[in-house]
Amino acid sequence: MTDQQLPGNPEKDPDQWVTGDEKMTGPQASYLQTLCREAGVEFDPELSKADASKLIDELQAKTGRGQGGA
Repeated sequence: MTDQQLPGNPEKDPDQWVTGDEKMTGPQASYLQTLCREAGVEFDPELSKADASKLIDELQAKTGRGQGGA
């Protein structure tokens, strides 16, 4: 069972996050820089938390990272 499947931890659309318009977190920025480099995409340090989360999901799909290969 993944974290997203655990009761009480529903996956919420980033557009619905209360703090989604705040600047992305340090961990998001760090991971996003890595994904951007691997995907050949320019990193935007001004993304919001919600936009960073959506781009992380998009780049994970593009690069194959985060697809649960354990």
